[in-house]
Amino acid sequence: MGQSALARSMSKRGDAEPTPWHMGSRRLWKTCTSDLLAAYIDAVMREASMLRFASLLCSLIISMSVATAQTTAPPDSRLNRIAAEKTLRIAYRSDARPFSFQNPSNEASGFVVDLCRLVVLSMQHQLGDVPLTIEWVPVSVQDRFSVVANGKADMECGSSTITLGRMKEVDFSNPVFVESTGLLVVKTSGVDSFEQMAGKKIAVISGTTNEAAVLSQVKARSLPISVLSVADRDAGVAALESGQADAFASDKLLLLGSQVKHPEALALLPEDLSLEVYGIALPRGDWALRLAVNTGLAQIYRSGKIVDVFGVWFGQVGLQPGALLKSLYAINAIAD
Repeated sequence: MGQSALARSMSKRGDAEPTPWHMGSRRLWKTCTSDLLAAYIDAVMREASMLRFASLLCSLIISMSVATAQTTAPPDSRLNRIAAEKTLRIAYRSDARPFSFQNPSNEASGFVVDLCRLVVLSMQHQLGDVPLTIEWVPVSVQDRFSVVANGKADMECGSSTITLGRMKEVDFSNPVFVESTGLLVVKTSGVDSFEQMAGKKIAVISGTTNEAAVLSQVKARSLPISVLSVADRDAGVAALESGQADAFASDKLLLLGSQVKHPEALALLPEDLSLEVYGIALPRGDWALRLAVNTGLAQIYRSGKIVDVFGVWFGQVGLQPGALLKSLYAINAIAD
């Protein structure tokens, strides 16, 4: 399926092509491409043993049989309401380019958003070809999980890292992406590594896994680094560009998708401070809805449609799935 055809099939938004999420940082991307690809993709592609492990594990998983959403859902499952009302409420981030954001037409857009659109198509079939309407619910980094927990949304499709702590409030689907925490710095600062941040200040969004990663690295390396908590990505970029902070920490692709004023003046450090495994946030304890979503994801991974979605959003900047991401999709291509 071609790029335009894929984009049209996933929505009737009118814009056949996806919003070029990287346009605000095109020069930053060109500056950081070699470092990013070397540290973020090529390094994991050299891990051939990982692929052999994934192949072995896949051979075991494919032999398993799993139930589908046609299994009777318990009375309190939101899947029953979704089927009855023919409506699915999906929360999405408005500021998490290129995974989940609001495009110039004020519509939900991004890699994970389009992946969720394909999951909804699968759920329609699982529920007996019931046509489902999506109600998009914009959320912030602060309330993305509470809206799912309190019933204002049935799932959250953004850039949310799966953690055990967050599982106390919500459940997660099988993984949809693997990222890492990185640092964005001013080129002229002379900073080439995390160690060289000693005596400096790092801005990071409060309450995120990026904040936990930075604090963990500071403690583990015993470095005198100050941490500046900010409310969102725009505030982090502003702190860096104004000199209030010497670096801004976030997921690497989110840093490249940030709207910066002078991308040519910034550099993304190649060092990975953490591993961030993304998932779709779901209501805690609702196994029927979780099974329906995971069934849809498995079908997308098995069919190869995930490659098309990846190409739509990351092919435009020359990015290809690395060995780690390929392994993730292979392992979760679970048989029906």
